[in-house]
Amino acid sequence: MSSHRMISNLSLTGFMGVGKSTLGRFLANSLRYQFVDTDEMIEQRSGKPITKIFEDDGEDSFRSLEQEIVDEMVSWKRRVISTGGGLITKNNNLERLKAYSFVVCLWASPETIYHRIKRQSHRPLLQTTDPVRRIEDLLEERSVFYKQSDYMVNTDKRPLRVVAQLVTHQFHQALNHCRQTRTGG
Repeated sequence: MSSHRMISNLSLTGFMGVGKSTLGRFLANSLRYQFVDTDEMIEQRSGKPITKIFEDDGEDSFRSLEQEIVDEMVSWKRRVISTGGGLITKNNNLERLKAYSFVVCLWASPETIYHRIKRQSHRPLLQTTDPVRRIEDLLEERSVFYKQSDYMVNTDKRPLRVVAQLVTHQFHQALNHCRQTRTGG
């Protein structure tokens, strides 16, 4: 971890269905941080669901809305941020998040992801005849970004509390490292 980072937030990234929102709410509560879900913010600000944004305005418009939120994050403190699955793949967003957040990538197998989200109709990127193949393709495409996170944890067969413990431990280590670096200790 580089010494110029000023970590004051915990950001969760990873593919849809890996548990970012569920874990994020749990962590925010236990850390006494504010929880922020970037997808929910976009829906509130635009006044329409993400599926409708994709239908009406296209993916580029959605990514622009994500970018506006990333621009705001630089001033955020003590927040657990659940990011959209593709947010870190655009516009140097991962580098920008890592400047002020400890970035954790939650990971799961394509089969687990599909099992978790197959009944959800609000997943515009999976509106295809072969959603498992689409998940595999998107995971492969995004893996280079996901692997640059500060910490990766597989959520396939781990209970929420175990994942939370692993993430919390790594987050506290990162905070301590940043404090020691700033104070010269």
